[in-house]
Amino acid sequence: MNLILLAIPFFLLLIALELLVDRWRGVSTYRFADALNSLSTGMVYQVTGLLTKSIALIGYAFAFEHLHLLTLPNEPWVWLLAFVFYDFCYYWNHRIGHERNVFWAAHSVHHQSEEYNLSTALRQTSMGFLLSWIFYLPMAVVGVPPLVFATVAALNLLYQFWVHTRHVPKLGWYEWFFITPSNHRVHHAQNAVYMDRNYGGVFILWDRLFGTFQEELDEQPVIFGVTVPLRSWNPLWANLQFYVQLWRDAVRAGSWWDKLRIWLMPTGWRPADVAARYPIDKPDLSAFRKFEVTLPRSSQWYIGLQFLPYVPATAGLVALAGQLDLLAATLGCLWLAFGLYCIGAWLENRAFARGLEALRLLLNLPALAWAQQAGLLDGTLPWLLLATWSLLSLAWLLWPRRIQAQPA
Repeated sequence: MNLILLAIPFFLLLIALELLVDRWRGVSTYRFADALNSLSTGMVYQVTGLLTKSIALIGYAFAFEHLHLLTLPNEPWVWLLAFVFYDFCYYWNHRIGHERNVFWAAHSVHHQSEEYNLSTALRQTSMGFLLSWIFYLPMAVVGVPPLVFATVAALNLLYQFWVHTRHVPKLGWYEWFFITPSNHRVHHAQNAVYMDRNYGGVFILWDRLFGTFQEELDEQPVIFGVTVPLRSWNPLWANLQFYVQLWRDAVRAGSWWDKLRIWLMPTGWRPADVAARYPIDKPDLSAFRKFEVTLPRSSQWYIGLQFLPYVPATAGLVALAGQLDLLAATLGCLWLAFGLYCIGAWLENRAFARGLEALRLLLNLPALAWAQQAGLLDGTLPWLLLATWSLLSLAWLLWPRRIQAQPA
């Protein structure tokens, strides 16, 4: 049972509810492009997981099979122990994700949004599978069965969804034991006083125990985001940005030792010669301005409507995970990633966005035909609806616009 897949409708419902609360309170915690970028990044994470999640699970199962020291019974106390143990491992995974360059390259995706709302919770990295599995091997050694591990991991992630909101104040005694919206807002801040604090997934106890706790302060309003802003609505670049920076710095470094050690040095460390020749400007928080690209209302409506079919498409691909072979999973992942990349280019008002959009719509037709032939679409009606939608969109996109005459 895929708990995350089952939770998707509730996620979307709660996001809609948060938007209504925004309107009721007369505040704005959402921006159109930012929310779409967060959702797009989360959707890329879900479909790339079709190809990558098995790596972590197979590695865990192998370690459990050959290294486990205990044989734990299928009792409630084992599940509870595993839930707490997982959060302890998550704390260290999360903490190292902030403290070392190559780990931050993956985790930074979750922090790039300069807003803080429930859509931010869905903004997840597609690259975490590379190294994060290492931190959970102690659970396999102790003898936590793979099914228990996968279930408590999903429950831990589900818990973290609700804490990504600005509408819930401090919660009294609860703040002492559990991660809450208040102490997780601190975690997403780029203010110096809040940086690299509150790493727990469910329990704040680890932060209090290991000296990484910071309370949210009334006199220090949180400024969300990262100190080197993404400045893009491209979900693929969001996943690659910091890796590219590390690679460029490694190539430019004069010392071979610097080329090697940069990956595991503290986050933000750069070789001295590279930092001197290629400085990176960081925004002054006293004059902080969020990244924004102005778009006409018609473009926003078009992008929103084009984005909508990717939501059920993502859920469908995840739901069919057990039926997809490697080729089908790869093609589905590439189709969705390319489509969301095109939407990101449109959100950034790129000069090539219209041509790229036309290519996306044209490629939808053979993609839909292949999905129909492969049995991934239930009946001919979905194929006809999606193909018609793509053709109508293409007609609107290519329809000649009236060009107003310039005054002589």
